[in-house]
Amino acid sequence: MNLAYIERSLQPVLKRAASEFPAVVLTGPRQSGKTTLLLHLFGRQCRYVSLEPPDVRAAATEDPRGFLELYPAPAIFDEVQYVPDLLPYIKEKIDANRHRKGQYLLTGSQNLLLAEKVTESLAGRAAMLRLLPLSRREANGRPHDPLAWERERPPGAKTPVGFGELWKSFLRGGYPELAVQPARDAALWHASYVQTYLERDVRMLRQVGDLMQYQNFLRVLAARSAQLLSLTDVARDLGVAVNTIKAWLSVLEATYQVIVLRPYFANVGKRLVKTPKVYFTDVGTLCFLAGLRDPAHAAAGPMGGAILETAVLSEIVRTLTHRGMDPRVHFWRTRAGTEVDFVVETATGPVPIEVKLSGTPRPAMAAAIGRFQRGMKDTARPGFVVHPGDVRLPLGPAVAAVPFASL
Repeated sequence: MNLAYIERSLQPVLKRAASEFPAVVLTGPRQSGKTTLLLHLFGRQCRYVSLEPPDVRAAATEDPRGFLELYPAPAIFDEVQYVPDLLPYIKEKIDANRHRKGQYLLTGSQNLLLAEKVTESLAGRAAMLRLLPLSRREANGRPHDPLAWERERPPGAKTPVGFGELWKSFLRGGYPELAVQPARDAALWHASYVQTYLERDVRMLRQVGDLMQYQNFLRVLAARSAQLLSLTDVARDLGVAVNTIKAWLSVLEATYQVIVLRPYFANVGKRLVKTPKVYFTDVGTLCFLAGLRDPAHAAAGPMGGAILETAVLSEIVRTLTHRGMDPRVHFWRTRAGTEVDFVVETATGPVPIEVKLSGTPRPAMAAAIGRFQRGMKDTARPGFVVHPGDVRLPLGPAVAAVPFASL
């Protein structure tokens, strides 16, 4: 058992899925802890097989039925995107004993290929779940803490998170390996991650002719994080076709490296812009690609706002995803330029969230949220201004300032 195991919010969801479905497919970016989580929960009763080594891959491809006889259920098959043709044979095995739950636990780090193959072969037989890197609540040992708008009352006083400590955590990001090994050099780890990811996943999904050009694309995307993204402008800056940029962006989205945020439409209609924004899934990846190595420079530099926005979005998306939900997060912006950074759709209405770099919240910071709430009439819920400081206070009748650490 791994002594440094960090409890994940997805654990109860995963256990329930394995008790209700014959198969569970756990997807997410590389190194997000998928294998560790499955082995922690099911390692004693399931045989584990990685499909990444070429010899194992060849055996599974050449004789899938023989391979499944060799590794009978219950089994964990890791990185199943390497042998997608195994899935119809897994379906065959499941159908021979349809009532048995938790037969196959599969992982994969590519949503695009895997989702298509699973839909074709395992429809109705498999639960699809996602594991992203650590949320802040998981890293702090409170994986089931509610989000700010889910609490009946404000959280009690917590030990304030120091400014330097907060920004240092942004530079490191949320990958479990960096969390359990605090002495690891974060920049070195991210450099290796980006390189490995480029070599493996990008070449497997798309024939990217010029890897150097693709690396430039990643850096350009990092520099435009949290801004409206014009693919035409990016293509012109890099000297490549717009369709190439679209293809590269789809690779990043399919491998969980970026979140494409689209505008929120309710009844406001044509006054809203339609251009999306792109955020990196992990704030540490963003900082690395932006060339930031020092917490003070990250906080005070031109990327400070984008870094804090990325951290806030990441925390919301990870917290909801790890409950087995599909997060519905947008941004709101009128043609006149009034903008709310995030609008989170909930069962009881949209929650508007603004992110401000100042640790001293002021009522003026809530102006855009007020405009959104008035535009939505009775449907909008109370909003939040999230900041890097440690104060929590009301900024208006239906807006509160909350520290990032209390989100």
